[in-house]
Amino acid sequence: MPRIRVKGMSCGHCAAMVTRALQSLPGVTQVEVDLASGWVSFESAAPVPPEELARVVKEAGYEVIPG
Repeated sequence: MPRIRVKGMSCGHCAAMVTRALQSLPGVTQVEVDLASGWVSFESAAPVPPEELARVVKEAGYEVIPG
């Protein structure tokens, strides 16, 4: 399961916003957020370009931490 690290999440609302943002991408079916670590795992039918992940997360008000 691919994963990204997201900066700025601190509550259930934040997790829900990031989940909805990622699920808006074609092929993304499952998203799991770990608020304590900031890691977000997701399943997708096809690879999702990193710039698309960063774009939707930024539009939701958060930031993908590179690396």
